[in-house]
Amino acid sequence: MKSKELSVDLRDRIVSRHKSGECYRKFSAALKVPMSTAASIMRKWKKFETTSTLPRAGQPSKLSDQGRRGLVREVTKNPMVTLSELQRSSVEKGEPSRRTTISAAIHQSGLYGRVAKWKPLLSKRQMAACLEFAKRHLKDSQTMRNKILWSYELFGVNARHHVWRKPGTAHHQANTIPTVKHGGGSIMLWGCFSAAGTGRLVSIKGKMTAAMCRDILDENLLQSALDLRLGRWFIFQQDNNPKHTAKISKKWLQDNSVNVLEWPSQSPDLNPIEHLWRDLKMAVHRRFPSNLMELERCCKEEWAKLAKDRCAKLVASYSKRLEAVIVAKGASTKY
Repeated sequence: MKSKELSVDLRDRIVSRHKSGECYRKFSAALKVPMSTAASIMRKWKKFETTSTLPRAGQPSKLSDQGRRGLVREVTKNPMVTLSELQRSSVEKGEPSRRTTISAAIHQSGLYGRVAKWKPLLSKRQMAACLEFAKRHLKDSQTMRNKILWSYELFGVNARHHVWRKPGTAHHQANTIPTVKHGGGSIMLWGCFSAAGTGRLVSIKGKMTAAMCRDILDENLLQSALDLRLGRWFIFQQDNNPKHTAKISKKWLQDNSVNVLEWPSQSPDLNPIEHLWRDLKMAVHRRFPSNLMELERCCKEEWAKLAKDRCAKLVASYSKRLEAVIVAKGASTKY
């Protein structure tokens, strides 16, 4: 790791003490500077008679200022442009096309290549609904939140795409990949959790249907609430996937007197279970499952291992999640 450069004032004090006859050991200790650093500064002063930072040696950049501005303009306009595309663009303009040269020029402007986050494609109506939900539930009591059984369906791991962005802008709309609801995937899971811990995790075979959704609820929902000791009058959270809002699913919920939390569409940022899915993916990835059967087994084992205090902290910090949605006016957040 590169050390921090000493200030000019501190360098001048080193020279002054050396001139007064102090030994290196004494003034290095007093100024809290390594003896080797003090000796290096004195060699530089004796040779150049200055303690200021001198121009670094090295070959001047072959990229013109106009070419550098063009690159920055291009990645700002399209953050997902690839290095190969930037190389072709540089060649067409008669500029150097080495990948290292292009990357260095973009880095100097504070832009870096990072893996883009997947975020739902939100309409203005959906953003307004998310904002209204966050404002309505911001003041909910912790007791009420502890009664919520959060659920979600997890699809297979998405492909990785890179984006040019500045630090701290990962969740900005231009730097994310929009997603929409879909079926299929290498593996699909249904799971639930509350502040008391994780509930059941179920592997879904084939394409999810409304009948399958009803069966999953029938076999797992009430038992999960019982295992987590949520009481009979718990609150169930699920998204607005058409399979969840189908008549057959709604009838089961009504017949079993399940209180369902009203939920805005395309709003995973509001659901704390997203963090548990990420924890699960990381834990499973470390086990390197070699086939779908082993993948399913690893998922269920790692899901059961997720710490109860992790679940409790996610629910306890729910207000921060809602506040972030309000600040973003219903758009995507860092969550």
